Amino acid sequence: QVQLVESGGGLVQPGGSLSVSCAASGSIFTVYDMGWYRQAPGKQRELVATITSGGSTNYADSVKGRFTISRDNANRTVYLQMNSLKPEDTAVYYCNAAVVSARSLTKRAYWGQGTQVTVSS
Repeated sequence: QVQLVESGGGLVQPGGSLSVSCAASGSIFTVYDMGWYRQAPGKQRELVATITSGGSTNYADSVKGRFTISRDNANRTVYLQMNSLKPEDTAVYYCNAAVVSARSLTKRAYWGQGTQVTVSS
């Protein structure tokens, strides 16, 4: 069994900063790409940022220059630092990871439970 547990998020004023983190745990052989997605009310889930195990990153155009994704491979944790937040960044943020389970030795995508980020004055 593999779990992704998110922490962080909350309420912040426009222009402020917030960070979220996500730790993978359980029966894990290895973790490949990790990333963050978000879903605003009435909208589809969209990619925010991804990071490979080697540290290569990819960002949505809407967050480039404002958000930074990073990871700690030893602790199987991915972070998202969000700066210069805008009201349109308000969404539930979901962690995603491509994990090879130690039990099945097959790779599949896992999702966290989501954490709310609200940008409002």
